Amino acid sequence: MATLEIRDLHVSVEAENGPREILKGVDLTVKQGETHAIMGPNGSGKSTLAYSLAGHPKYTVTGGSVLLDGEDVLEMSVDERAKAGVFLAMQYPVEVPGVSVSNFLRTAATAVRGEAPKLRLWVKEVKEAMAGLQMDPAFAERNVNEGFSGGEKKRHEILQLELLKPKIAILDETDSGLDVDALRIVSEGINRVRSTGEVGTLLVTHYTRILRYIKPDYVHVFAGGRIVESGGAELADKLENEGYEAYVKGGASE
Repeated sequence: MATLEIRDLHVSVEAENGPREILKGVDLTVKQGETHAIMGPNGSGKSTLAYSLAGHPKYTVTGGSVLLDGEDVLEMSVDERAKAGVFLAMQYPVEVPGVSVSNFLRTAATAVRGEAPKLRLWVKEVKEAMAGLQMDPAFAERNVNEGFSGGEKKRHEILQLELLKPKIAILDETDSGLDVDALRIVSEGINRVRSTGEVGTLLVTHYTRILRYIKPDYVHVFAGGRIVESGGAELADKLENEGYEAYVKGGASE
């Protein structure tokens, strides 16, 4: 069973006045088949956690450890983390001019799987995944994220998730910028991946609306760079009704 173990993680970024600590001791374990929702106000460190796990160079880990199946993730390069099974769906996916979606996906699958997928089976696999996300087949020949709407970018992220089959999926505010229909379609794609029981999901979100479609096993509240409360799905209902004010005040008083 794949397990991501985060222990006392401290992360800083460079600011005008020198390094500024964002994560101040995060402890979290995500196991294969589990879905953990990370919720909290803006600036609490949710996205910093996501990008630090993926290896973004902007963030400097100053303490703690991250293990995936006992292997030290922090010692891995970005591509090594991806090959080991860490997947990040970005809040703001970048454009890659000159690279078609179809070439991008097959190259990524080849890198992760260790060999190129057999073409006939691969084409079938891609078409089925695109159909599930209600994506026009012509989408595959467009350049990656170039001229894509917000909904198209997020569907493309979930298309990658379905095809690459990671051990740990980190979804950073996947609901950001989606209308109701796109949110439902994207959520259905995430649920298809979850239903395999083979992926541990870390769902970073600011709002509870995506949790109406994706039921988490655990909800964690982020404030002041650490997890300040954890619970089941009912915790999301509490946040919907009461907001984050009590947590923000508590973090400010520390």
